[in-house]
Amino acid sequence: MSKLVWLLVVAALGCKLVTGRWPWQFVGPWQFPRSLSQSETERRARALLGVARLASRAEIIETHRRLITQIHPDRGGTAELVHEANAARDLLLARLPAI
Repeated sequence: MSKLVWLLVVAALGCKLVTGRWPWQFVGPWQFPRSLSQSETERRARALLGVARLASRAEIIETHRRLITQIHPDRGGTAELVHEANAARDLLLARLPAI
């Protein structure tokens, strides 16, 4: 029985080393929001703001400003949407190369 446990532990560690994910992350309907890769997080941020992959700092700021005018709580939006837009802007600006 202990050999089986050790075999499962070694298999799980091997899976994590090879694929970067634990075996139980391949099955099940649940999502692991903290396990999103950096590229997936950046893709979601770009989709939220509606900017291209090679958008400049000015383009990111301008599209964020336009989005905020539409989703602001004073205009019928929610504070949660504003926080998501701000987080997306901050993430994309942080990923730009320093000037």
